[in-house]
Amino acid sequence: MIEKLKELALQNGITLTDHQLALFEKYLEILSKWNRVYNLTSVRKKDEIITKHFLDSLTLVKLFETAGIPVDGKKIADLGSGGGFPGVPLKIYYGDRIEMFLIEAVQKKCIFLEMLRMELGIDYAVLCKRAEEIEDAFDIVVSRAAGETFDVLKWAKGITREGGYIIIMKGKKVEEELRPYTVTLSFRGLPERKFVVIQKRSV
Repeated sequence: MIEKLKELALQNGITLTDHQLALFEKYLEILSKWNRVYNLTSVRKKDEIITKHFLDSLTLVKLFETAGIPVDGKKIADLGSGGGFPGVPLKIYYGDRIEMFLIEAVQKKCIFLEMLRMELGIDYAVLCKRAEEIEDAFDIVVSRAAGETFDVLKWAKGITREGGYIIIMKGKKVEEELRPYTVTLSFRGLPERKFVVIQKRSV
């Protein structure tokens, strides 16, 4: 099953090591098991989890490269992480090159994310609170399906340092006002992906 992720990632210019693939395979099993009880994602089939969650999260790797956004040594926050997307796949991919923080307000999802961290043996922090309650600031804030776009932008701005980046992953529809900030990329095995990319500047 996980070979599908390896092949699709390669087709999109992303190389995954055997160790990374083993972590994704373990993640897939744990998520599938917990999902039956805790409803972490509406996507149930394993092959769809691989494409719609794992591969889709990894599209950010290509976005960072395309947009020239440096990630090494950066503090990255995943706003509204849910079942860990896109934060956990990014942490699996980048490893110690980044500091990852998963922001999630729903208690049962926080418990899952903490348990997942221990099971996978990877290092990220779970911030079980609303974005408005967070006092830290991050270099990059990413968000995927965490609410209305302008609400997410407002929450993200509050936790992004000056000069840092806010990245919102979108499907086909992007609000008119945000089109100048939108990067569109095509991927094998996925629908076209749009990213709203805003660099926070002091006015």
